[in-house]
Amino acid sequence: MKTSDFYYELPEELIAQTPLERRDSSRLMVLDKVTGKTEHRRFFELPELLRPGDCLVLNDSRVLPARLIGRRPTGGAVEVLLLTDKGERCWECLVRPGKKARPGDTVLFGDGELTAHILEVLEGGNRLIRFDYEGIFLETLEKLGRMPLPPYIHEELRDAERYQTVYSRELGSAAAPTAGLHFTPELLDAIRAKGVETAFVTLHVGLGTFRPVKEDNIEDHDMHAEFCVIPEAAADIVNRAKDRGGRVVCVGTTSLRTVESFADEGGRLKPSSGWTDIFIYPGYRFKCVDALVTNFHLPESTLVMLVSALAGRDHVLNAYAEAVREKYRFFSFGDAMLIQ
Repeated sequence: MKTSDFYYELPEELIAQTPLERRDSSRLMVLDKVTGKTEHRRFFELPELLRPGDCLVLNDSRVLPARLIGRRPTGGAVEVLLLTDKGERCWECLVRPGKKARPGDTVLFGDGELTAHILEVLEGGNRLIRFDYEGIFLETLEKLGRMPLPPYIHEELRDAERYQTVYSRELGSAAAPTAGLHFTPELLDAIRAKGVETAFVTLHVGLGTFRPVKEDNIEDHDMHAEFCVIPEAAADIVNRAKDRGGRVVCVGTTSLRTVESFADEGGRLKPSSGWTDIFIYPGYRFKCVDALVTNFHLPESTLVMLVSALAGRDHVLNAYAEAVREKYRFFSFGDAMLIQ
């Protein structure tokens, strides 16, 4: 299949720049993956669309304040974005401007609480950096770091917690699992009251999620790897749902990729952890997941390919065209879709 097969026209004004005042007041398009029929609802109506016996799988990863603005000893400004923890105080980072970030260079942050030593240039242009600091690194980050918003968001975020899900707890993502941003504690309580169990898995989202597919043939695309965990409690909940004939409904493509990475051929899970580079596109046979809550994704992205694998490319592109006509809000702070 060609990357261009997943293109759609999106007016720039439909890219949501700020979150809504109420998380669960966003619009919700319901897409029947078999017929392609659509229905327009609000996100707070999600409990009505779930069934007793279903289970909802959510990604509890929390976004690191991973964007650091520093300076060279000579005074030049430098932006460092943390990508992957390599251990021993070392991180793979994206550095701007990159041309002046050479091995042996130093970058200072704050009043000197944090110092970055550039060790080497990695394949693809990222840098391996060792950080020096006193105390706990995450506390230093909370003080000095900023939220790493996606490149298509140009507005400043007034409340950093609006780029976190209300159930986030495992620090490690470079971007939010945005389908979960629509949930409130009250909505989760209503879902559980419906007889739906909630299972929490962890996938730490990497910036590769925004990396465009540059190859003409999608099969030639190298998928980025991300670390994920399925705790025993989550595996038990998913397996119980399968045993009783309930549906496994994933919240976000990250939860779906986690579940499908570790499900056996019978759709069952066991406690697992590790790296996944699973690339899901049309033709993929789903082993475990039955339905998906997701946002609207970038044209020609691996995420549009994933939802097309679940619901069919024509159904998805027709639904996206309808969302454009109906002026839905797109991407991270945008509206949502339930594919079932």
